[in-house]
Amino acid sequence: MSTPLTLETIRSAPKVLLHDHLDGGLRPQTVIELADASGYQGLPTTDAGVLGGWFRDNANSGSLVRYLEGFAHTCGVMQDEASLVRVAAEAVEDLAADGVVYAEIRYAPELNTEKGLSLEQVVEAVQEGFRLGSARVAETGRKIRVGTLLCAMRQNEGWLRIAELAVRYRDLGVVGFDIAGPEAGFPPTRGLDTFEYLRQQNAHFTIHAGEAFGLPSIWEAIQHCGAERLGHGVRIVDDIKVSGDGTVQLGRLAAYVRDRRIPLEMCPTSNLQTGAAPTLAEHPIGLLAKLRFRVTVNTDNRLMSDCSLSSEFAALTETFGYGWTDLQWFTINAMKSAFIGFDERLSIINELIKPGYASLTG
Repeated sequence: MSTPLTLETIRSAPKVLLHDHLDGGLRPQTVIELADASGYQGLPTTDAGVLGGWFRDNANSGSLVRYLEGFAHTCGVMQDEASLVRVAAEAVEDLAADGVVYAEIRYAPELNTEKGLSLEQVVEAVQEGFRLGSARVAETGRKIRVGTLLCAMRQNEGWLRIAELAVRYRDLGVVGFDIAGPEAGFPPTRGLDTFEYLRQQNAHFTIHAGEAFGLPSIWEAIQHCGAERLGHGVRIVDDIKVSGDGTVQLGRLAAYVRDRRIPLEMCPTSNLQTGAAPTLAEHPIGLLAKLRFRVTVNTDNRLMSDCSLSSEFAALTETFGYGWTDLQWFTINAMKSAFIGFDERLSIINELIKPGYASLTG
């Protein structure tokens, strides 16, 4: 007998998360306590329940710019080593409690240097937090593997400096590089030297593209910069025509993305909040999954979107009628697309993911 699909049973399934921002996933109570300890004065409230709702409501504005405003508060309380260690450790614990067995957590180190930390101190504090959180998870009998993505902010200079940092720490848990921040007006081709450097160093990178801007952003990320994955990639649907009789025609870019199996790091709830789709039923993930693009499901910012990977899966299941086979497909897509070695990816698929879903499908 197949196990019924509920939020609780989905939470018990092994899951893989590729797109999760460290500064978008803090516990509300932690934000309050760190603000008090550091003297940060900007919070709208010191009630954890109300604060969580404030982050969610602010993110529900339908604007990416407004959505990003909440990060002023989370980054504001992540300006010393102890705070970074705590936030990173709690992120690992929270993901493991949600059934995530592999996660890539990303953040922009330059946003944590306002009180004098060096970029290296930031990275080392976060890595210590991930190590500590993973050790605590292991004590409970769970397994989780965490990799780090270092982000450069696309509206700022210094992308190459962050890429060099990612390469310098890649043997200590940093598995790749990304650019984040507002897409419009800041194309990925501003940093061609950065992506050339990463390719020369055999380093992995993804690029936020096709979230708040259209096909040119995706095209530049892939064809000019050589992105291995697309952060969001929602707007690839603009290169797909669906006729009245259901016939589907892929444009050249969409066909290239599908044929090359370029992973799409899709974040459904976040996309609704930023206006990338009006409703979940109309979200391009339904069509893209049906057309067998390499779709992965992600949280983006668990605090701002008031979500978990399990709740994202549950919402998709309710909306599109997905079953355990579909959830396993999303999960294996993500694990195949991870920025770690082939042997380790295969091991997690064969030893954790497939047995986990087999036990749920009877």
